[in-house]
Amino acid sequence: MSSASSNYLLTGLTLPDGTVSDIQIVDGVIAALGNSRPNSSGAQTIDFSGCVALPGLVDLHTHLREPGKEDAETVLSGSMAAAKGGYVAISAMANTSPVADTAGVVEQVFALGQSAGFADVFPIGAVTQGLNGETLSEIGAMADSNAHVRVFSDDGSCVHDPLVMRRALEYVKKFGGVIAQHAQEPSLTKGAQMNEGEISSRLGLKGWPAVAEEAIIARDVLLADHVKSRLHICHLTTAGGVEIIRWAKARGIDVTAEVTPHHLLLTDETAKSYDPIFKVNPPLRTQRDVEALREGLADGTIDIVATDHAPHPAESKECEWQEAAFGMLGLESALAIVNQTMVQTGLLNWEGVADRMSYAPARIGRYASHGQKIAVGAPAHLTVINPTQTYRVDRDLVASRSRNTPFHGMELTGVIHGTFFRGLPTYFSGKLTSIHSQNRIEIQGGATL
Repeated sequence: MSSASSNYLLTGLTLPDGTVSDIQIVDGVIAALGNSRPNSSGAQTIDFSGCVALPGLVDLHTHLREPGKEDAETVLSGSMAAAKGGYVAISAMANTSPVADTAGVVEQVFALGQSAGFADVFPIGAVTQGLNGETLSEIGAMADSNAHVRVFSDDGSCVHDPLVMRRALEYVKKFGGVIAQHAQEPSLTKGAQMNEGEISSRLGLKGWPAVAEEAIIARDVLLADHVKSRLHICHLTTAGGVEIIRWAKARGIDVTAEVTPHHLLLTDETAKSYDPIFKVNPPLRTQRDVEALREGLADGTIDIVATDHAPHPAESKECEWQEAAFGMLGLESALAIVNQTMVQTGLLNWEGVADRMSYAPARIGRYASHGQKIAVGAPAHLTVINPTQTYRVDRDLVASRSRNTPFHGMELTGVIHGTFFRGLPTYFSGKLTSIHSQNRIEIQGGATL
């Protein structure tokens, strides 16, 4: 499909509310819904019968590795993975090299995203200099930069000092920012390798207790309440953590939380294989935790699904468990996993998916041009999925520069058929096409990107 065209007629789609409708896109905007077809002359018609149309997905937690770790991922390759997974906006975490703790670095990442043209890339600024947890970064300068940063996180490290955390919450309050906390009490997790429990004891791997996460969540919701600022909890994993968030929201504390697709599907049972592909921070927990996370996402205690897409080169994963890096890919499989764990189980309908994967993350990140309902006049950011079609995950077919997907060989239900970004198809029929014509890559047949 030519990226030069700006007139598309998408037919036979089911909208999040269950309505079957055509969607016409003209010049980057939704021009018509239903049977009304203004300016249909010359439109490229695509039959999407049997598919669901969602507002373009927004990820609030993506590791793109650039600058400094381009062997694992670049802004370009990560943006392509995003487009293939139905995402039109992603949030680049700050743990790069150099760390994104200055206006210069976040502006560089933002510009790279604009140049790639597969999705909007919104940099997340570090809370502290060098992610050291001690001295606040250039928060104000990053907020005032061309990147307009509104989310700040030391993800990968916890802001463990309560005084530093309080000051950060107070600082971002001035411009409506949010602190996204990686909840991990470091004194309880030194050398930890997996969830603390029966399996870690049996395998001889040092355990990572649930309380290490829950203690920080409890502390920080109280700090957020004290200073009346916004707090976001990254990658929630425990049943106890869900209960703390539920309690905080009942008190009116301004806290939001996210869950990853892998924590909705996988458990610590996977560690029995000793395969480091399943090593992730925070760790995979128990089936009881998985069920609590699903229930929390369904009832709104957990606000969003965020991928925590964490690419690593092969040498960082193809080694002994204790030496392996934490993290796994997430962008390309996220929607299928949510479909499988939440929609097909009756826990969420498609309007709920639209909220957790588009409306709410855009609202938390203050991404004004994203997360809007499918309506005439709205920006044409769209994700099209066939919710009943299955596919087998193949790590050699991913668009990411890395291959560390824990879902390799698994059959998932829900196939992305198209991603439209600013009215143009960035992913369609096995091809990735940037809104900039020079970035066109065919991925059918498992071509290496």
